[in-house]
Amino acid sequence: MLKQVLFSLIATFCFAIIFNIRGKKLFFTSIGGGISWLTYLLCINAGYSVSFSYFLSSIALTLFSEIFAKYLETPVTTILICGLIPLVPGGGIYYTMYNIIKEKPLAAFSKGIETFLISCSLAMGIVFVTSFIKILKDIHRKKIASRIISK
Repeated sequence: MLKQVLFSLIATFCFAIIFNIRGKKLFFTSIGGGISWLTYLLCINAGYSVSFSYFLSSIALTLFSEIFAKYLETPVTTILICGLIPLVPGGGIYYTMYNIIKEKPLAAFSKGIETFLISCSLAMGIVFVTSFIKILKDIHRKKIASRIISK
């Protein structure tokens, strides 16, 4: 497990370099990739389904991205996109296309559905956290505005 997390850190680091990320941001983006894969592995080992494990790992990554984007004064997507690299279901896409070419429609359909569910789980985790944080920010702004108006 530790080796997989280390490799996800390295892969995220390399993709962050390709995306032209420098300095402290490079370090935190790599940590985000490691956290996302570690969360996935812990969920799988705990017996959760693959889709739910991806959902929880995208929640963990998005929370990490939101917190450290504020700290680094950078857009959330800077950390989030690179941190998603270890979670992208590239193997599923490959095997879907491979089975289509080999004329195995049932295997292609099965792998395609699995890949689609993983992608949806990742997207739902991101939307869940970003929506929740937006709601919290709106509530905070309204409280501040009501204090200013009442004075």
